[in-house]
Amino acid sequence: MDNHPIISLDNLKVHFPQNQGFSKKMLKAVDGVTLDIFAGETVGLVGESGCGKSTLGKAIVGLLDRTDGKILFYGKDLKKLKRAEKKNYRKNVQMIFQDPAASLNPRLKVWQIVMEPLLKNAKMTTREKKELVKQMVLTVGLSEDALYRYPHEFSGGQQQRIGIARSLVLHPDFIVCDEAVSALDVSVQAQILNLLRQLKEDYKLTYLFISHNLSVVKHMC
Repeated sequence: MDNHPIISLDNLKVHFPQNQGFSKKMLKAVDGVTLDIFAGETVGLVGESGCGKSTLGKAIVGLLDRTDGKILFYGKDLKKLKRAEKKNYRKNVQMIFQDPAASLNPRLKVWQIVMEPLLKNAKMTTREKKELVKQMVLTVGLSEDALYRYPHEFSGGQQQRIGIARSLVLHPDFIVCDEAVSALDVSVQAQILNLLRQLKEDYKLTYLFISHNLSVVKHMC
């Protein structure tokens, strides 16, 4: 496995049909991207708004279907993975979303949100799951009492910390950071960026860091 990149994209294409009267045009959101990301790297994906950065990230984690090309995980094509291998992929490839408020279920408390990935992907006792959730919430800089509160009770920066805890709870190898700080106040952005850098070191993570902000990319990559 070590000989292969964690993630390889080979001529990846994601197109969306656009019906305009009798003509059926295709919106080519991602059109032929080839990229290798090796363990321990933070690869910056830079581009202006609307150029397909987030679409590419969502295709990697499986939230969008690809039109053509290949996505490989440690050298294996995702379309050819067996059931157990697909489960391993879902466990090891996670995403931090651009809008923290929109990515958190407003009806769930923080401990429920962070525990969700564990319900189908971890063979642990309930007690072990609760302890891990608590550990993750503390790791991202929130207090223990945050576990029993709802997302709307937190600031944008705190909401993003909840999202980061959720992405980390399965101890993934690879995380797509999709404009992870663009929705936050400038004063909070540096705190989240430094947290991501520290977590990368502590958990041996690999990032695809999507952003339109060159100074942020320079700080992270």
